[in-house]
Amino acid sequence: MFPVDRFVSESAAADLLQQVRWRDGVYCPRCRSDRTVKNGSYRVFQRYLCKDCGRTFNDKTGTIFAHSKLSLTEWYFTIYVFLRFNTSIRQIEAELDVSYRTLRERVERFARALDAPSMQLSGPVEIDELYVSAGVKARERDGHESRSRGLSTRGRGSFEQDKAPIFTIVDRGSNQGYIVPAKSTDESTIRLLLEDYEEESLTVYTDGFRAYDPLEDDDSYDREYVVHGDGEYVDGDVHVNGCESHASLARRWLSPHRGISKTRLTLYFRALHLRRDIYRKPGDEALKHALDAAL
Repeated sequence: MFPVDRFVSESAAADLLQQVRWRDGVYCPRCRSDRTVKNGSYRVFQRYLCKDCGRTFNDKTGTIFAHSKLSLTEWYFTIYVFLRFNTSIRQIEAELDVSYRTLRERVERFARALDAPSMQLSGPVEIDELYVSAGVKARERDGHESRSRGLSTRGRGSFEQDKAPIFTIVDRGSNQGYIVPAKSTDESTIRLLLEDYEEESLTVYTDGFRAYDPLEDDDSYDREYVVHGDGEYVDGDVHVNGCESHASLARRWLSPHRGISKTRLTLYFRALHLRRDIYRKPGDEALKHALDAAL
């Protein structure tokens, strides 16, 4: 479960980075030329010379690890325990004796390097939404008042009210699930989420939320729904139980990261999608997969 060998020394960590980054051959990160030769070393990292542009680079150049105060072993440990065990940044701070701010910036730099999940829906598709309490951090507020805690308003809430909406989408055809933060739950947002599908029309299962109503007037979609407010949760194949499972997963994922900014929810859920890919992989393979996703 834990790839100990990758954390024992900086040279072992550098070897792993070299394996993952140059698996298809060394190329210059500036001009993309593959006409490169080895040119000494930079600490424990191999250094290279590009014969086309004449510049030198090493295994970290142009990656999230470049110009970082953290060692590679600290980077690997942070990435691994964050993804594998959903460890809070506060706990990682205690383990590594590195400042919270430094670790948070590095975790978010890693998440920012991940690709957004690509949705090519085959259908039928379930779609539902949940809402999480998330405001903005002190440095982001720029004079605006902080979120009022302990007070709640009736209704579904909104991004502006620090009750950020998050859509859960389950494609039964491909057996894939997606968790996507949004700034609104209006018709245009829903259409944007459902726009990439394979068939001429897409079967969509929803609850009774009125934002989905316009789908019924569009020949591109075949909407069927259950009304939870009337105690109706399943009608044959029509239900959003898969979305409810993903909503529980989303809440568990956010639970250790209390106080997360609503503007950074997308980054944390990109990491969650990657976690699902590596969850059942052996430790060394999981770490390699995580590095590959960020390079």
